[in-house]
Amino acid sequence: MNFTPNAQLGLLYLAHLLISADGIIDTKEYQALTKIKAKESISDQDFNKFQESVRNKTERDIYREGIEMMNNCTEEEKLTAFVHLYKMSEADGRTHIKEVRLLLYSIKNAGIEFNDVVARAQSITNY
Repeated sequence: MNFTPNAQLGLLYLAHLLISADGIIDTKEYQALTKIKAKESISDQDFNKFQESVRNKTERDIYREGIEMMNNCTEEEKLTAFVHLYKMSEADGRTHIKEVRLLLYSIKNAGIEFNDVVARAQSITNY
């Protein structure tokens, strides 16, 4: 699926928060982000702009902007983005309670059903 720029940036913002939620940025989580970048055709230029933009923002601002962008996406883009985030939360082999809270709260705020995210994520065998 080719994401719109809003979906790409919203996904990157929420992925950034998810990766840093437990206070440990694991290599496997970063590798999962790299896979997402490739799957969703996020250019190096856009990714670099994203990395620069989060340096000067608070977690609250990153979250607010990420959810705002997600809410301007199609239902399919939202679902796909949250499947990526769900799979990313599993990447390091442990799911921290802060990651779970972030996912649940974000999914709720985006108007997506958690069960739909889980069902789609479980249907993906190789990630």
